[in-house]
Amino acid sequence: MTDLLALTAQLVDIPSVSHQETALADHVEARLRTAPHLTVDRHGDTVVARTTGGRPRRLLLAGHLDTVPPFGPDGHRLEGDTLSGLGAVDMKGGLAVLLDLALSVVEPAVDATYLFYPGEEVERRYNGLHALVAHSPEVLAADAAVLAEPTGGLVEAGCQGTMKVEISLAGRRAHTARPWAGVNAVHRLAPVLRALESYTSRHVVLDGCEYKEQFQAVAVRGGVAGNVVPDEAVLTVNLRFAPDRDVDAAEAEVRRLVGDALDADAGDRLTVVDAVAGARPGLDHPLLSALVGATGQPPRAKLGWTDVATLSAAGIPAANFGPGDPLLAHTPDEHVGATELAAVRHALSLVLAGDS
Repeated sequence: MTDLLALTAQLVDIPSVSHQETALADHVEARLRTAPHLTVDRHGDTVVARTTGGRPRRLLLAGHLDTVPPFGPDGHRLEGDTLSGLGAVDMKGGLAVLLDLALSVVEPAVDATYLFYPGEEVERRYNGLHALVAHSPEVLAADAAVLAEPTGGLVEAGCQGTMKVEISLAGRRAHTARPWAGVNAVHRLAPVLRALESYTSRHVVLDGCEYKEQFQAVAVRGGVAGNVVPDEAVLTVNLRFAPDRDVDAAEAEVRRLVGDALDADAGDRLTVVDAVAGARPGLDHPLLSALVGATGQPPRAKLGWTDVATLSAAGIPAANFGPGDPLLAHTPDEHVGATELAAVRHALSLVLAGDS
């Protein structure tokens, strides 16, 4: 049996910070090309391997190659059955599971496409999966998909949408010794911030999974000089919205929540800077329901945004499922254990074998 912890360690030891994934893509491609049962293709730093058994269903298994920038020394650290290091959780443990399945499951009952792609941790324009959707959608042809993001070995269904909005409030400059001659734009933020402070999270249950919307101020800028009443203040807010809303409905919700504090005649503006819809659970698909059964645990909602939404928008029902505690992602304490790697591999192997 493959030592998944050792395989994860190999992947951790190949640096792959976003925009620097080529070495890891080369390694994964070379490993996959040793398997005669796979057809392997390369699209930039995206590596795709497919079984071609002519099965009635196909499952797409995907994971991103890149990590966030390092926090400390490179390389893995092994203590007993626990492996630490950059990307151990997000998501080289998941990549190790997918790579092992691709190499070892020679005749699956469900045809499989294994996808290893760059650029998930950075702007969407660099995302390898997004590029395939735009330019080579046939590569992604599948009945359902699993994204091996860290979920602690539980199926996390769908994902929430995310919207970043800039709220610009206008004022009028004046000397701070004579503030009555102007309008302080920073002070005008107060009612907007009160609206955020009093916000009550909306909870939505879909397919038994509870999504919890969140609305947070994440940045503020304004000010001219220490003796000038500021004439503009800009507050950046982030709405995480349940997948029963689309982007238009999410924007309408933001305007409803803060609209009373804005005065268009005074020059106030609300601008959507970035927005992407979430994905419904899709657990009614037989392959995804089989995965839930294989874990023996109830699914839960994915509260963050993941590329499950990209797959769902492409018409492929998808779920998140991988080793590692998601709360450890992007932290200096990333670590993954041998037991959870094996459990995730076992569940996915049951689905591929048609035994779940």
